[in-house]
Amino acid sequence: MAGVKATQPDQVSKTRSVPAEGYEKKCIFCKIVNNEMGTELLHCDEEISCFRDIKPGAPHHYLVVPTKHVGNCKTLSKDHVPLVKRMVETGKEILQKNSVTDLSDVRFGFHWPPFCSVTHLHLHVLAPASQIGFMSRLFYRLNSYWFITADQLIELLNSKGETN
Repeated sequence: MAGVKATQPDQVSKTRSVPAEGYEKKCIFCKIVNNEMGTELLHCDEEISCFRDIKPGAPHHYLVVPTKHVGNCKTLSKDHVPLVKRMVETGKEILQKNSVTDLSDVRFGFHWPPFCSVTHLHLHVLAPASQIGFMSRLFYRLNSYWFITADQLIELLNSKGETN
């Protein structure tokens, strides 16, 4: 979309010959963040990257990922709460840059293992939630075994007594 520019630090530059630290060579999202797939990065910094979902479930469907490889939701500890919160904030910023102003009609969430197609942690940002398509309502269903909201994940991680 016009007017949305990615900020690209040295470690995700197209001209670099060595992948960033935390890069998994078989991970499609690591390849996207490393500019190996030709995917437009809507946001990219040392911690967080964002791009459009290739199978959008809503008019605005973005994936927000850690720039360095982080496993799925089950691998996270209480130490990851700030990362998850930053992912949500980045998703909100991308929505606002794309003229989505009603943040009460947005779904932020993660697929819960084993229902993850990619093991690199990724936040689905869907808006407007009221316009999520029929099949996507199943895939991104609240209170299901396979999808957890960002708030639910943060609550779960905060409830962990010790870090992993």
